[in-house]
Amino acid sequence: MAIRTAVNRALTAITALPTAAALTDGNLTLLTTATASSSATLDFTSSINSTYNSYVFKFIDIHPQTNAEQFTVNFRDGGSNYDATKTTTHFAASHAEDNSEAQIAYDTGRDLAQATGAQNISNEVGNGNDECGVGTLHLFDPSSTTFVKHFICTTNFYHASDLVLNNFIAGYCNVTAAIDGVQFAFTNGNIDAGTIKMYGVGPKQS
Repeated sequence: MAIRTAVNRALTAITALPTAAALTDGNLTLLTTATASSSATLDFTSSINSTYNSYVFKFIDIHPQTNAEQFTVNFRDGGSNYDATKTTTHFAASHAEDNSEAQIAYDTGRDLAQATGAQNISNEVGNGNDECGVGTLHLFDPSSTTFVKHFICTTNFYHASDLVLNNFIAGYCNVTAAIDGVQFAFTNGNIDAGTIKMYGVGPKQS
């Protein structure tokens, strides 16, 4: 995201302001909001196209129906299934409420190597009444038919064992077909509640 600054230090010396077009590089344009209500999945199948160079998904108060399940994402590459081939990394920082655990570690059980299954983007999320998670996923240039499609994701969830889990996930869909759908789900049980918002990043492409 570009940062626009005034060249002159004294405001009285500014002779011109940036144009509206010059201020749009990092803008987020809200495109879709999906709200869960005992939903098996939350799917985004429209507005993921060449209109924007990248898209951001914001997860807000994601609450599972079933205790100790992992939140996941998968991508659709032109077919009817969410099964794009992915290679990814996953590491997490954790800290227990009773201070019995505090660590950061790479998680070999949650990364993928040329796999089509869903990517875990959390550890085991608690389903207590006040337990939930949040996060952001950034998908880059999904409509490219030349390059692989990269994504970066950061989440923070209330672990079922009374831990805070800050997860860092990144990877690429190793396909040259356009990504035209994104699906979020828990490994088992429904998404009991929560909201996911999808934004286009920056100015619309010509």
